[in-house]
Amino acid sequence: MKKHLNTLFVTTQGSYLSKEGECVVILIDRVEKTRIPLHLLNGILCFGQVSCSPFLLGHCAELGIAVTFLTEYGRFLCQMQGPVKGNILLRRAQYRMADNYYQTAILARLFVIGKIGNARVTLSRTMRDHPEKTDVAKLKSAQHVLAGCVRRLQEATDQELIRGIEGEAARAYFNVFDECITCADTAFRFEGRNRRPPLDRVNCLLSFVYTLTTHDIRSALESSGLDPAAGFLHKDRPGRPSLALDMLEEFRSYICDRLVLSLINRGQIHAKDFEISETGAVLMNDDARKTVLTAYQQRKQEEIEHPFVGEKMAVGLLWHMQAMLLARYIRGDIDTYPPFVWR
Repeated sequence: MKKHLNTLFVTTQGSYLSKEGECVVILIDRVEKTRIPLHLLNGILCFGQVSCSPFLLGHCAELGIAVTFLTEYGRFLCQMQGPVKGNILLRRAQYRMADNYYQTAILARLFVIGKIGNARVTLSRTMRDHPEKTDVAKLKSAQHVLAGCVRRLQEATDQELIRGIEGEAARAYFNVFDECITCADTAFRFEGRNRRPPLDRVNCLLSFVYTLTTHDIRSALESSGLDPAAGFLHKDRPGRPSLALDMLEEFRSYICDRLVLSLINRGQIHAKDFEISETGAVLMNDDARKTVLTAYQQRKQEEIEHPFVGEKMAVGLLWHMQAMLLARYIRGDIDTYPPFVWR
């Protein structure tokens, strides 16, 4: 499973990717810069003006390597993949469950519980590590709200109620998210979540890392035979990987938010690394994207013990484990789906 840790990020504008033997060759201005064996890769992400040969795309499709195209600044455009693989019986069971109001509510509730649980841990870590730099009372108050949301979710079976509680928890969490930013630079003040486009540097970073993680989760779901478009918490919408977004909720705080906070608080990202367009949208420059991508790959290499299965694994394998657990639950092999909650 180690190959699932490897994603090739191509950010240099004008790059051209071709196939030679069993390798992907990266050329810039017709000069070969590097080549990477395809069997080591799980996905290729192309940012901006990056081209691929049809032979490479065809071979990636055969190998099950997803090739994703995004704008230069990380907005999703499209994804190329080969024929759908996986157990048709599993997908049929997934679709039946997604069409069942009660069963859909159960899974939606579990995804949200995972999200809120990890958000509480993030706030706890901030209070523990930086008590002198944060408003501890404010963070404890938010934690109290999140705990109440989890209690209310325990018996919730109405989808709209579950989404309402999720929204309440998200507001409470992001209302104190600025307390988790201990960097003195006022350019990284956080006043609330915004997107499409992000209007400040913190939201720009959050949206970018959410996109990266969604790509990896989508690949993990495909590898497990699940349809990433048939979700439970997020409603079906053409072109949207609803199930990948469902599972992303479990990892938003633990993977994405904590990575962004580390980059800011450790001074790895600076105010000058961003540009503000005429419309007010905030965009990362090339150096900042490379810094984030490097940190993201390094984060995926870290090792933890999975709280449910009790096995040590790399962080980058967590969504593969969750995808397999979800598939087992949908097949009826286990009684419930255990959301990932780090303690």
